[in-house]
Amino acid sequence: MKKSLFGYGGTIKAIAKSGGWDIYDDKFSKISTDEFGNTLLPVSEFKPENSGLEITTPGIAPSHELIKKAKNLISEYDYFYEKHTKNLPFCIWISGTNGKTTTTKMMQYLLENHGSAMGGNVGTPLADLSSQAKIWILETSSFTMHYSNTAKPDIYVLLPITPDHLSWHGDFSEYEKAKLKPLGMMSENGVAIVPKAYAKTPTKACVISYENETDLAKFCGVDESEIGFKTPFLMDALLALAVEKILLDKCDVGRLNKFVIEPNKLEEFRDKFGRVWVNDTKATNIDATIQAIKRYDGKFLHLILGGDDKGVDLSPVFKALSAKNVQIYTIGSNSQKLTILSEKFGIKCVKCDILQNAVSEISKSLKSDEVALLSPACASLDQFKSYAERGNKFKEFVANLN
Repeated sequence: MKKSLFGYGGTIKAIAKSGGWDIYDDKFSKISTDEFGNTLLPVSEFKPENSGLEITTPGIAPSHELIKKAKNLISEYDYFYEKHTKNLPFCIWISGTNGKTTTTKMMQYLLENHGSAMGGNVGTPLADLSSQAKIWILETSSFTMHYSNTAKPDIYVLLPITPDHLSWHGDFSEYEKAKLKPLGMMSENGVAIVPKAYAKTPTKACVISYENETDLAKFCGVDESEIGFKTPFLMDALLALAVEKILLDKCDVGRLNKFVIEPNKLEEFRDKFGRVWVNDTKATNIDATIQAIKRYDGKFLHLILGGDDKGVDLSPVFKALSAKNVQIYTIGSNSQKLTILSEKFGIKCVKCDILQNAVSEISKSLKSDEVALLSPACASLDQFKSYAERGNKFKEFVANLN
């Protein structure tokens, strides 16, 4: 029987290096081969009766015809769990809606001297991760967990869940179900760190629940004031410390404070007039934007919103803004929708459609004691190649202001 791979992105390409696969992707219009001897085929060529195994890239939605036809479908995680079940490294999964990348990177920073390797949704695909590592630290998406049925973490770190990727999952309950799925698969030797709202989710694992940063600081035995990160990164830092506490019975706050937050997340800079601008382009969901708004409580905000909202209702962002001193500048494919929401909530709004226009409009009235914040609450692919390109263009437009 043939072995099939769906999609040809980074995750699948790493698996494909082993050769002997049939690979199906929407971008293939004719049959060809790659450098590893794999056969590349159009989606229409997939015959489920000839395939004994299918592995999908996480981004392909359940509604895709390949997924609907597949009869032996597993996730990348399942594949490596079954392949290395006797010698798989200790696995830590990190998920949630907002902050999982930072939490993952902070955790790797704390544990790299103890033999950890980082991958999954950030960094290295599982196929390229060393099986000799003592610990795998994996940022894990809801897409991956939706398709996983045998793989399970030894420690599962779950950040708060708020609506995201609803066009992929169908609705919030399905998105939430995917995030909680690992709990039902964990053994009694596992540990799950979860928000209190999910503390009673059925699981054999030992559950550590938290409501806020104070709960996590208490578990870690540290003073919040000792940690050099503000909201929203404070929770990420404390979750990383909590895992270090579980594994090593210590919390190295001094080392953690040397960690440098990646660009594009609440990245503050000043224009040639000394005014504050903030590049938070990686805020692609409502929770990330709400956390950014909280960070600048008490300041007048010039907030740029918009892009591909992935089917999510952005009303919670407007509710969070309703008592704030703010003016909104809308961009992207949902610009008109956001303008209507602004009217509904009585918030001043300028419909800009494109990012350059928003920067120009803000510059006309931005004062030295105010903040200009790009925190879109939406994905970027409607107008940009990536959230990073959106952030780079934002900084470029600000640098060119006259």
